[in-house]
Amino acid sequence: MNTIDTENAEWREQKQLKRAPIMISLIVGAFFAILNETLLNVAYTDLIEELEVTAATIQWLATGFMLVVGVLVPVTALLNQWFTTRQMFFGAMILFTIGTFVCGISPNFSILLIGRLIQAGGTGLLLPVMMNTILVLYPPHERGGAMGTIGLVIMFAPAIGPTLSGLIVETLHWRWLFFLVLPFALLSIVVSSIYLKNVWEVTKPKVDIISILLSTLGFGGVVFGFSSAGEGNGGWMSPEVYIPLGVGGISLLLFLWRQLKVKEPLLDVRAFQYPMFSLATVQLMIMMMTLFSTIIILPMFLQGAATLSAFITGLILLPGGILNGFISPVVGRLFDKYGPRMLVIPGTIIVMVVMWFIAGITPTTSIPALILLHSLLMIGIAMVMMPVQTNGLNQLPRRYYPHGTAILNTLQQVAGAIGVALFISIMTAGQSKYMASVSDPTAPIRQVEALTAGVQGAFSIGMIFAVVGFVLALFIKRSAAHPEA
Repeated sequence: MNTIDTENAEWREQKQLKRAPIMISLIVGAFFAILNETLLNVAYTDLIEELEVTAATIQWLATGFMLVVGVLVPVTALLNQWFTTRQMFFGAMILFTIGTFVCGISPNFSILLIGRLIQAGGTGLLLPVMMNTILVLYPPHERGGAMGTIGLVIMFAPAIGPTLSGLIVETLHWRWLFFLVLPFALLSIVVSSIYLKNVWEVTKPKVDIISILLSTLGFGGVVFGFSSAGEGNGGWMSPEVYIPLGVGGISLLLFLWRQLKVKEPLLDVRAFQYPMFSLATVQLMIMMMTLFSTIIILPMFLQGAATLSAFITGLILLPGGILNGFISPVVGRLFDKYGPRMLVIPGTIIVMVVMWFIAGITPTTSIPALILLHSLLMIGIAMVMMPVQTNGLNQLPRRYYPHGTAILNTLQQVAGAIGVALFISIMTAGQSKYMASVSDPTAPIRQVEALTAGVQGAFSIGMIFAVVGFVLALFIKRSAAHPEA
């Protein structure tokens, strides 16, 4: 019996389930949960005015969201072994729906923040559920296509968020950002109650409270510290930055040590003994940081230096997001057929070249050129992220699936926080350096030139990350399915 026949035999029981309805149930819920990560991005100005808070305070709607997801995702490896697929999905969607409703009716900033944190709880549970379900339902040689479909959701939803947000805020009210999502969240719960089936075994391992506490302090401290640095409140030497980073770093070291000592670890870091999984982890973190250097810094440049409206900025970024989403399933099918190298190496080359061009943008760069560069960047990232992730997870034995998906999702969230902090810090430092060199820093033209200099510096560092990603891509090879997969 050849390898494919063996895989088909091992997955025969799962294949008897109707996979399409299960995937549709998961995708509908995930789309709107992930959409909310970027849906508020262009509404912050309205929120600052109406809720009478500062920009530093309003940033907590983003920082708090990342913090909850960063803390919660590592625990999903345990939760996936304690609760069924249906229980996990319903729990995630009910949390998300409640949070969305609270945000919509919130009378002040505090209630809005509570709603966002509840939303984040649902989102943090949802992504690992989706990926773990794919690993169980599909044999390794079919996972690329399934992961590509998930990639459409993961990349397309946040890509249209700013555009959709700009349209809603300009024509309705910011509360409709939440009210319009509510019916779809409820629809997802109804559809999943009919079609979603339990696909993994509940083993109920021992709960290690110490590991949960160390994980929460570790990942929470790191995400909070980097996010605080990204907000620009005192920079890296602020106590709000170095204290959480110090506590988080020490807690993570203790967490890793404990995971290697206990019999039933919360997050089994032994998954890193598989080289393609380790390579995938580093590659995904680099891609996330490169991605964030664009989706955070580029809108700031378009609105601040090129003086475009939030809605027009969203429209400029929309084609790239749509292309990224719709190319992901194609990339997944190509991965199943040809493996990762023919996708990941060209993908990293595209990212590297585009970042070189973006590092030279100015306020006079034409809108068609910006759309082309951003679209090519999103295509390159799509060619890298899902193939690398699928290839890394394919090498793991089945017992590591919950741990592998939790590790990748957690570290991508941490990489996102690091990316935001790092590139905003580089941009701010570039602005300050330029201002110090001019005679009249209050002149509007000098402020535009300073922002341009800062943005170019940030993108130049992004290009260096892209080069590292290309070098790593040269070492990737197709993972043979583990005998215990």
